[in-house]
Amino acid sequence: MADQPDIETYHKHLPDLSIPRFTEMQKQDAHEYAKAFIEGGNPPWLHGLYLHWLKLYQEPFKGVTSDGNVKPNLFHLSPEEIPISSIVTATTNLLSLLSPSQLKSTLYHIDSPEWRTWSNPEFLLSNKGIRLDELTPLIRDAVLSVLQSSLSPEGYHKALSAMRINHFLGELVSAPKICNEHSYNFVLFGSPSTTTPWGYSFYGHHLCLNLFFYKDQVVISPWFTGAEPNMIDSGPYKGTQILQREEKLGLQLMQSLPAEKQTLAQVYKNLKDDAMPKGRWNHDDQRHLCGAYRDNRVVPYEGVLVSEMTQSQQDLVAEILDEYLLYLPSTARKIRLEQLREWFHETYFCWIGGFGDHDAFYYRVQSPVILVEFDHHSGVFLTNKEPAKFHIHTLLRTPNGGDYGMALRGLVKEGVVEQRYLWEP
Repeated sequence: MADQPDIETYHKHLPDLSIPRFTEMQKQDAHEYAKAFIEGGNPPWLHGLYLHWLKLYQEPFKGVTSDGNVKPNLFHLSPEEIPISSIVTATTNLLSLLSPSQLKSTLYHIDSPEWRTWSNPEFLLSNKGIRLDELTPLIRDAVLSVLQSSLSPEGYHKALSAMRINHFLGELVSAPKICNEHSYNFVLFGSPSTTTPWGYSFYGHHLCLNLFFYKDQVVISPWFTGAEPNMIDSGPYKGTQILQREEKLGLQLMQSLPAEKQTLAQVYKNLKDDAMPKGRWNHDDQRHLCGAYRDNRVVPYEGVLVSEMTQSQQDLVAEILDEYLLYLPSTARKIRLEQLREWFHETYFCWIGGFGDHDAFYYRVQSPVILVEFDHHSGVFLTNKEPAKFHIHTLLRTPNGGDYGMALRGLVKEGVVEQRYLWEP
């Protein structure tokens, strides 16, 4: 597979900053920008999607499924050796720095439906918790310490990179109050504890993380990570790039399949295909099915069954999933990948678009216990009308009620006894 095209091709698609969209954005802070969007209803297609999201939010949580029915008994309470004491200490320290009004904004009940109101556009559609770019450096660093203690070192670096790329985008469009390194909200659900369930949400443009903790077990799901463009090519963070490995591995897998399996995997030949049913593509999510507010989406299996691939191709699937598990601390990541391999008999890989070296594309890996999506997008801030490799969206869901630690919370309430690892002696 040849190297991807020069990332600097995004420069051909820089927008005209003199048009009203950008001149207005440059005058507004995040709250003014969101208010103008919600009250003004522009652009109409995105406002319509926002109103649809609000309807979806009214539905009781069920979870992503393949056929509308939640499969039972998929998740277990099992130790994962995450550094829960350090995570609790960092979070408790953060809370000690907050004012009464900040605490009131930040603290939610563990079972609050507000878990589900994260979103990845730059619009601050759900203003919960504390926003990093409105905090003192001391409190902002304390929030980042919570994030750093919760994620793997590689995962924390990826999160920081997404935030820095968002700042770079803000510089490109001269709107630093809307898109910057700290234009993210932090919300706490429950109380930090080494023995009882709790968690938090960290969300903003192109980075949304939902983390649930119970003892030394963690669920990081759903999450969304994106970038437009996906590399910084000037300034202090020049060379920062994300999501290129997910792209490379997905294309490598598709190109490795024999022709008959490529045909089976490629559910649509074009990224916006006339054969797509209504709703299969929309302006914001484009080909993504399980983005913000899609907590109950029914996503039928499509494509190629992983267990029918060769061993080397199955190993590529495992590499893809391992990359999508990057946010998890090391032991949890190892355990989760072993669990995912056990479901290869019911794991499917599907593809949309071409699969030449320079083609933009979408792919999905889906089983009863994980769903990951990768999508090259057309421009939102940049002007490319066709999907391009410099604008990428990725996400992870835990189907069948696993998102937000919901399934595990149910087990805790039922008093289910923890299981030890099957592979332990």
